[in-house]
Amino acid sequence: MNTIANTFLTNKAVNKWNLFWLISIPMSMIIAVVMSKHDMSNPEDISEMIGFSVRWAVPLIFIVTAASAVHTLHSNVFTRWWLRNRKYIGLCFAVAMAWQGSFIFMISVMFRDYYFEDIYHLRNEIEGSIGYIFLATMVITSFKSGSKYLNPQQWKLAHKAAVYFLWAYAYTVYWWQMFYYTKAVNGGVDPVMLDYIYYWAGFFAFALRIASWGKIRQKRITKKTNPLLLISGSAIIAFGLIVAYTGTYWTESVNSYIMSPAWSVELELWLPFWSFEPFFSFFIIGLGVMLMTPLKTPISTK
Repeated sequence: MNTIANTFLTNKAVNKWNLFWLISIPMSMIIAVVMSKHDMSNPEDISEMIGFSVRWAVPLIFIVTAASAVHTLHSNVFTRWWLRNRKYIGLCFAVAMAWQGSFIFMISVMFRDYYFEDIYHLRNEIEGSIGYIFLATMVITSFKSGSKYLNPQQWKLAHKAAVYFLWAYAYTVYWWQMFYYTKAVNGGVDPVMLDYIYYWAGFFAFALRIASWGKIRQKRITKKTNPLLLISGSAIIAFGLIVAYTGTYWTESVNSYIMSPAWSVELELWLPFWSFEPFFSFFIIGLGVMLMTPLKTPISTK
């Protein structure tokens, strides 16, 4: 079985640029076919295409986010293939986002009144614009013509920041849909199955990164960890998982408390992802992992 998997995953047809075309061409064809069935002179139909194209992009950025983590946690032929093709899967994500960008441009130019009355929100505009800047930076520096202007440390920082921001932008959309914008809470629309799938996919994509960080820290521990720290860390991690699952029960009250000061309401307009409720579970889980893997010296970033 391993031999068959290795033969398949090392085949040129499913690696690098061939993989990019294998994903991006069918994806673009499907988007184009769906678009042909919509009335692109109708702003509501264009708005539907914005959402449709994004649903293709979201799983791709989650896959990119988790690539190095799964390889660190368990190196095998599949995770090596995953890591080796992370760049090309990221470029497929860029293609899907290019479709979304074209639909946003279309609706904002052709139907400005509809866009600014029914779609535009300053906070979303700021987050989206920053996301596209990060995406453009990541794409440009994925090629030698762009990466030559950065040293290895700068390149790594730029790509990590881009992946984290783009993951956060996608993940938070589904977190808010799961736990805040529902009929029961704020007169919104209850989440559907795809919302659940994308939320948990985004959650585990980043949770795996925390786990891989913990594994790297674990390797640097030279003596037995205090059992009390292990128990405390495990309990905190379990609590973080509970927080991730039970947002429906605490989001409204926590959000009301955080947003009660006027300065917090103002900050929400300008600071991406404020007030950070979608990330509470990761802060908690990260703290638990840190307690379980105490270090006397910091991990080198070189």
